[in-house]
Amino acid sequence: MKRTAKDSEFSSRKISRRGLIMGGAQLAFVGALGLRMRYLQVDQADQFRMLAEENRINVRLLPPARGLMFDRNGALLAANEQNYKIVLVREDAGDVEEVLARLAQLVPLTAEDLERATREIYRRSPFVPVTVADRLRWEDISAVAVNAPALPGVTPEVGLSRGYPRGQDFAHVVGYVGPVSDYDLERLNDPDPLLQIPKFQIGKSGVEAKLEHELRGKAGHRRIEVNATGRVMRELDRIDGEPGANIQLSVDADLQNFIQARLAGESAAASVIDTETGDLLAIASSPSFDPNKFVRGISVADYSELTENKYRPLAGKAVQGTYPPGSTFKMVTALAALHDGVVSPEDTVYCPGYTYLGGRRFHCWKRGGHGNVNLHDSLMRSCDVYYYELAQRVGIEKISAMARLLGLGERHDLPMSAVAQGLAPTKDWKRERHGEGWQVGDTLNAAIGQGFVLASPLQLSIMAARLATGRTVTPRLVKSINGVEQPSHAGTPLGLNENLLRQVRRAMFDVSNSRRGTAFRSRIVEDAFRMAGKTGTSQVRSAVVRNQDVPWEQRDHALFVCFAPFDAPKIAVSVVVEHGGGGSKAAAPVARDIVLQALYGGLPPLAAYPAADHERIREMQRELPLRNPSSAEDGKDQA
Repeated sequence: MKRTAKDSEFSSRKISRRGLIMGGAQLAFVGALGLRMRYLQVDQADQFRMLAEENRINVRLLPPARGLMFDRNGALLAANEQNYKIVLVREDAGDVEEVLARLAQLVPLTAEDLERATREIYRRSPFVPVTVADRLRWEDISAVAVNAPALPGVTPEVGLSRGYPRGQDFAHVVGYVGPVSDYDLERLNDPDPLLQIPKFQIGKSGVEAKLEHELRGKAGHRRIEVNATGRVMRELDRIDGEPGANIQLSVDADLQNFIQARLAGESAAASVIDTETGDLLAIASSPSFDPNKFVRGISVADYSELTENKYRPLAGKAVQGTYPPGSTFKMVTALAALHDGVVSPEDTVYCPGYTYLGGRRFHCWKRGGHGNVNLHDSLMRSCDVYYYELAQRVGIEKISAMARLLGLGERHDLPMSAVAQGLAPTKDWKRERHGEGWQVGDTLNAAIGQGFVLASPLQLSIMAARLATGRTVTPRLVKSINGVEQPSHAGTPLGLNENLLRQVRRAMFDVSNSRRGTAFRSRIVEDAFRMAGKTGTSQVRSAVVRNQDVPWEQRDHALFVCFAPFDAPKIAVSVVVEHGGGGSKAAAPVARDIVLQALYGGLPPLAAYPAADHERIREMQRELPLRNPSSAEDGKDQA
């Protein structure tokens, strides 16, 4: 049937519309395909190039060199030692057990080492290098390098490990480092990828821990090309990390070494502070321990020996230990009463050997009593009854306020572990802590540094420095960071009457220099270096029994605080000998030796000591286990 012109025209229009629709659809498809190709080839080129390169290129972190630590004179306290080690990457190794078995034939690996390494390898991501063995000899590293084709995923490396050349001297101050643990990762909440590296060392105690971020530095990285078996073919590029900051401490390594040697055999602590700057020149605890053992992995036997030692070598007693300060606290009570105006330096109190209060007898250390004593005599002869009387007049609140003004009962900001706050008790404190009201007897005990009062050796040295200068001297341990001097803490005036401070200082001078003083036997005879001090004996039991008749753990603590030279104080010192008995016998001689060592800058001449002590001091100097034995010979030559 012949189509009409009208039908042909309609059909032509219909075909044209279909053609346009089909052509548009094809054009859209081609355009979308082109855009997708452009996205993949141009916009995503870097990502796909990286994915391709990951088949042959590995990126590995480069741990930075940890910052060094020095004493005030530049002596090295914490160093970085070269360390040969073997690392393994699981994704490159294939059969991990087989590779480890081959490796064990080349380097000294025990069954325990292999088990530990295997456990660590499977705990970590497959691309993270795990240290299998470290502190190896060069011969071991060479053997692994020669046999590299048979050890896929294994790489010998040269790294750095921490070392402490001064050993036990600064274990409680500098602290030590150790491998990152799961506990560390949870506690630190630190996103630094360095912490994910197995066996990466971070600070565990002391300055190492408190200044971890400054000492750690920033990671670098390197790109290496590997073949199909994972063997390193070449290093493509390297960006070294930023080393940690170098820290200079205020301590004097030689003085610290002397103190550690002088305290050997005792459970004791000492603190030495520069009265002009607040610099801690020494802060020692005895006995100590070797921090290098913790870095390398301390054995169970060695650790048990430390934890089971009744002298507690792991405790930093100089800052962590708190003790009843005993009679070294009497300057606090005296100044509280003098400042409040309830007593004058000339007022006397009669001491019959005890004071009655509420039907209870509070004894003086001298059973027969001291008779009439004023401020000067009470400090020089350490009369307890005088301070019982002052305590009832001034009250505990003002005594505690004076204690805090002199640096007790405060936690001083130092980068050391577990710095103790001590305790300057108040009525509110006892009510909150014990749920009981404050008693007058509590005030009497506190007045002579017993009862609830607690202080650390660090705080006692700060108290002595503030008494010597009349300023709020505050301790500084970090002298500089990367050469940038840190603020010193010479302090501002205490706000106490200078005449009253002079009265207290003069009485402290006679403690050490008057024949009736409790520390006369430990005096310094060199006029330029004479010291002012105060003895203390703090009870650890209530029964009145002689120290020599009870076990060591039940004997009294011995204390001594001092500053010198008297006319122009340069240093303040505190010494605590745990369960040492009397402060005049056990602590004062040690403090005297520390003062002379610090002021002379080495072993002092015998002429600085009383003539009767020369032979004993000569023998002591000869036997001291000093780091540099020749210094003892120098001391004898001076004598």
